[in-house]
Amino acid sequence: MVNSFSGNRRYRNRNYRKVVDVYSKSVRAGKRTYFFDVKPSLRGDYFLTITERKKRFRKNGTYFYEKHKLFLYKEDFEKFVEGLNDVINYIKEHNIQLSSQENEKYDEIDRNEDENRSTEI
Repeated sequence: MVNSFSGNRRYRNRNYRKVVDVYSKSVRAGKRTYFFDVKPSLRGDYFLTITERKKRFRKNGTYFYEKHKLFLYKEDFEKFVEGLNDVINYIKEHNIQLSSQENEKYDEIDRNEDENRSTEI
């Protein structure tokens, strides 16, 4: 028998169970959207997924979403936040900003990546 299912499911002991987010928060930031989702683990604990989603365009004008996901487990929260705060403070203290030429360069790199991906898909 073939099981068909949709959505985000996990396999455990030959039974399928739907993974339900305990808490979710989305943040729109320019061309990107970040999703912070608290999910239950199989051991009855919780973990965090951080997903970056960016809209990309193909040469024919259609679009797709490129996603990158990070899984962060409870035992790593403190060190992760510590490291994140450290680099954010460094950027703020050193007032790091890109020149308009550098911004244009990175925008061009993004456009080229979009074109290259559109031929792959």
